Amino acid sequence: MAAHFKTFLKHLWLDAADTARLVPPAVLGRLASLVAASEQRHSGQIRICIEASLPLSYLWRVGSERSLQQVIRERALMMFGKLGVWDTAHNNGVLIYVLLAEHAIEIVADRGLATHISSTQWSALVAHLRDAFRVKSYEVGLTRVLDEVSSELERIFPTSTADRLPDGDKQPNELPDTPALF
Repeated sequence: MAAHFKTFLKHLWLDAADTARLVPPAVLGRLASLVAASEQRHSGQIRICIEASLPLSYLWRVGSERSLQQVIRERALMMFGKLGVWDTAHNNGVLIYVLLAEHAIEIVADRGLATHISSTQWSALVAHLRDAFRVKSYEVGLTRVLDEVSSELERIFPTSTADRLPDGDKQPNELPDTPALF
């Protein structure tokens, strides 16, 4: 019970201002550039979402029936829908969800990509990156996660001539490249 109370307080303490402080505009700009460069090498769409803490309505869900990890996954799935990652032309969007309060990273892949990589594989892919978040090296951790996700998208959905418009340009960017902060 004490651990649950401590988790509750930690999430109530952090808010969007903490996210903006921990991930300043310069870092957001560099991450947006990395997302844009990545999307030139594959037909997938990547969205990064960084949230300081879980909303109260999600914290109430943690308990005997749901673990904190399950609730974090539920939140990532909700943000996947809220940010429109599910609505890409090739159904190969990926959400990289970061919950700062728990140093948690969740990868949510759209149905076109999920058939190629299981959620277990995504979890294994980012498990070693949590260390960077524990020492508050958010840019380093996010860059590593982005590199890993990009490698998978390049392998499964490499850019082809079919992904190009008649004038030779790549298909339009369907999702914003700048990380969403909450």
